Amino acid sequence: MSLTMPPRVIFLVPSEAAAELVEGIAQVLLKKFGIGDVTCRSSGAPLERMLMNVAPGTALLVLLCAPGDAIAAVVEKECKTVPLIVLDSTTSKAASFAADSARTIAKFCSLSGSADLIAALERVAVEQEQADLVLNAQLQTKSPLYSRNIALAYDNGTQITGDKLGLPDRKRGKVRDRYEIESKPSIIALVTTDRQSGFDRQLALVPFKGAVLNLTSAFWFEQTKSIIPNHLISVPHPYVSIVKKCKPFPIEFVVRSYMTGSTSTSIWKNYQDGVRVYCGHPLPEGMKKNEKLAANLLTPTTKEEEHDRPISAEDIIKEEWMTADDWEVCSMAALKVFALGQKIASEHGLILVDTKYEFGKDLETGEILLIDEVHTPDSSRYWLASSYEERIAAGLEPENIDKEFLRLWFRKHCDPYKDAELPDAPRDLVLELARRYITLYEMITWK
Repeated sequence: MSLTMPPRVIFLVPSEAAAELVEGIAQVLLKKFGIGDVTCRSSGAPLERMLMNVAPGTALLVLLCAPGDAIAAVVEKECKTVPLIVLDSTTSKAASFAADSARTIAKFCSLSGSADLIAALERVAVEQEQADLVLNAQLQTKSPLYSRNIALAYDNGTQITGDKLGLPDRKRGKVRDRYEIESKPSIIALVTTDRQSGFDRQLALVPFKGAVLNLTSAFWFEQTKSIIPNHLISVPHPYVSIVKKCKPFPIEFVVRSYMTGSTSTSIWKNYQDGVRVYCGHPLPEGMKKNEKLAANLLTPTTKEEEHDRPISAEDIIKEEWMTADDWEVCSMAALKVFALGQKIASEHGLILVDTKYEFGKDLETGEILLIDEVHTPDSSRYWLASSYEERIAAGLEPENIDKEFLRLWFRKHCDPYKDAELPDAPRDLVLELARRYITLYEMITWK
């Protein structure tokens, strides 16, 4: 029997304790599926009287009872004009009982052909798949094998610092070191270390972090090479990339999809300060933090010695940071690479919120290449897709596999900008940070 929309859902329960279960199911039905006409009745009441004012096809009966309960057979026999489904009340202690029950009810109601309800079911199915991907990655990186190997690397001091390689011509960066290759002047070696920086200081050595960053970039270079060529030649070691030598453009190509951020150059901080034209893009009034933008925006910043600053495409050309032709190639590539990154991230249970790209010209050929790092946990912001809508609706910050907790520990225990020496980060915090980096790598790459 088909249902009209919106349907009435009438729960039949044997006791007040069972009635309390209905509240949780009703909340999910309303929040996820827009089904709000939910009532509760006693399964012991005469069914004929209960259905006197219920027209055929306008309601669904939901009986909560234990398997084999005699009441189920009685209700099924008497219920001739209204569809009935039976839910096993003995599974009510399961954390997913309310969500699973609501989804079962919504599936039955969707037989009415409601496009809105079918779309809601598809959305919930995607959210569940995304949540399962997160849970799978979290459980794996919390397993004894991962925990043991991370702890061994930390306790034995085998993190990669870059200080013991003994190679000449080293140019040390915050995290990545660059080495000239004398026999091949057109290429360089990049070693991504386990150094964790913050406040313009080294905070810790995080096991396997360098490998995570290097291999994540390698993954994305491979995924995006059909959009724009890149500088990567080979990855002879998890921490090492051999790349073409390039002359970088003095612009960071920041692409944003959400109204968020906390730094002075971020779109949210500028919006809070009253800016309504940001990097040449007009912004509407009334936007809230973490809200999705109407479209992905390219919001470049200059790379200057004193401080970076947001800049529009027009001013980049006018101030001669880049030629118009070079800007066109890089800006189009940045938006296309970001769109592909968002698609793949979504399939892996993540939201790619924003990121930065760098481009340069091959010193031999003059070809514009994508360089540096791509969509790594350090250069990009990722949120967990499955909980985004619900948390935003509740006024909460989006959920992420956060790395900020280490910076917060230093802020609490010292002045990281002024103190000459910083305290050692606690072992358990560093191990947890390593696990989170590995979790993000495995979610991003499925490797």
